[in-house]
Amino acid sequence: MMMPIAHRRSLRQITYALGPLVLSGCINMPSVQLPSFDTGAALQSREALLAGQPALSGSRAPADWWQLFNDSTLSSLESELNLNLDLQSALLRIEESRAQLGLVDAPRRPTLSASSGYSRSAISENSPTHRLGAPTEGQDMWSLGLQANWELDLWGHLRHLSEAAQAELKAAYYGRHALEVSVAADVARNYLLLRGVQAQTSLIEQNLQVARDLVRMADSRERNGIATRFDAAAARADVAGLKARLVQLNHQGDALMNALALLLGKPPRELDERLARASLPLMPSRLPIGVPSELARQRPDILQAEARLQAAVENIGAAKADFYPRISLTGGLGVQAFNLSDLGSWGSRNYSVGPTIYLPIFEGGRLRSQLALSKAHQRHAAVAYQQTVLRAWHEVDDALGTYASELKRHEQLELAVEQNEIALRVAQRSYQQGSESFTSVLVARRNLLASQGALSDCATASALAVVSLYRALGGGWSAQWHEEIVSARQA
Repeated sequence: MMMPIAHRRSLRQITYALGPLVLSGCINMPSVQLPSFDTGAALQSREALLAGQPALSGSRAPADWWQLFNDSTLSSLESELNLNLDLQSALLRIEESRAQLGLVDAPRRPTLSASSGYSRSAISENSPTHRLGAPTEGQDMWSLGLQANWELDLWGHLRHLSEAAQAELKAAYYGRHALEVSVAADVARNYLLLRGVQAQTSLIEQNLQVARDLVRMADSRERNGIATRFDAAAARADVAGLKARLVQLNHQGDALMNALALLLGKPPRELDERLARASLPLMPSRLPIGVPSELARQRPDILQAEARLQAAVENIGAAKADFYPRISLTGGLGVQAFNLSDLGSWGSRNYSVGPTIYLPIFEGGRLRSQLALSKAHQRHAAVAYQQTVLRAWHEVDDALGTYASELKRHEQLELAVEQNEIALRVAQRSYQQGSESFTSVLVARRNLLASQGALSDCATASALAVVSLYRALGGGWSAQWHEEIVSARQA
């Protein structure tokens, strides 16, 4: 028995604003106790977040969401996702599933085969047939014929197997697109991390120049007897620390470029020239995130889990139908003669036609065990579906929260940088006038460097929050692909 249409539609309508999850209406589907979620607080929180963040909108999330960053290099990298070896493997798994569907569908159709043969034989002089008068001389035998067979599938065993294979094919398609969503997000994430590291590198280089100027100032004041050796030593130590940090950042940048090359199926260092230092992309001014009711359609992993659940239900139907008799119609038509020249004569014809019935009587518990196994697989698939939907809900909520918090943190860090710049200017002026020690200058400069670094990290984290948000929303998934999967199933 197929999963009822209304039930399949209800699976797709599980949304971000989940009410009680209900999985029912299948063939004797075991009762699965799924929790009810209090969605009132979640919806109020989401609406408040949308109201407080002008960039967020309820319009449909774009498939090519990375273009919101308006970064040509990022868009160029995303256009090469087909080079990813994991995605190529996913395409091969689709081909395997399509071939498996062909194998499962084949027994549902009549089969026709042809045969021909020649043999020369003789019987023993001591055989009973010879004693009854059969000659012992060798004789030729020529045969030519057609055989046909068709299983009627009255109880739907083959149909259920076919439906299960079709569902597995759908799952393979959805799995490929789920992987594409993940790879696209990984490319964007590594790219933004690289730009963040490069921004930190530029910041360290700027501060390194300031630190060297402080070394020269401290040396000059020491030579003139205005400052002690401590000031010069402290300034040089500061320069060494910045250089060490620069070495670390350069290594991180190289590792991220290699990670991007691996994601795009390229050898190490091939992308280095394309990924030359550039600024971190600006935050998108508008982030369309869709509406909660579209979440189940936006995430191919949810659709994949649904397809696997449907396949598990169909396998239960196949296991139940296996308890009933199988009836096949068989037939044969051919010719047989001792001489090749006689094959065309009417008297050489032979034929057979009739039903064949297979009825399992004792299988040693195999059929019951197979049914129990199919039911266990169905329960596991139901829990996996529930887990996928629940995880999607949490990922979207966490991503929205992270995005909002990073924007607030960015505002405060901008204020901190502004105040630390003022503090450094005051400390430097006071040191030059002799009213403050060199220690106050170092403290002020280190505070400024720390706040600048935190602001740069926050800018990167804000961009990464956008990536996480669209990954959680299934960014990259398109309704056109859904039609492609439906068409592939029908074909």
